[in-house]
Amino acid sequence: MITKSEAKYIRISPAKVRPVIKLVKGGNAQEAIGKLEFIKKKAARYLKKLIKTAIADAKNKGYDEGSLFISRLAANQGPALKRYRAESFGRAAVIRKRMSHLIVELDSKQKVIQES
Repeated sequence: MITKSEAKYIRISPAKVRPVIKLVKGGNAQEAIGKLEFIKKKAARYLKKLIKTAIADAKNKGYDEGSLFISRLAANQGPALKRYRAESFGRAAVIRKRMSHLIVELDSKQKVIQES
């Protein structure tokens, strides 16, 4: 693992993020951003931003962005906001508005670029 970036308390269900993760997991980081550019899902915006952050961190450490690939990408369950809605016979139904914690780890196929 070269760099790790996390986005916590994202207001989208992990179940909606995971199908988008399957499309880009394990591939080149630059190609993943290109794929996410054309996916019309809310999760794609969050993942694209997170991967760009991880790439910027790796570049600051001296790695070439062309050699970076996604070694780990996960969407874990965060806390849920609980809201209530009226139901029949005076009852209340719970509505859970779920949150996600997104994690991306990048690795490199090459060694560190020596800056002199």
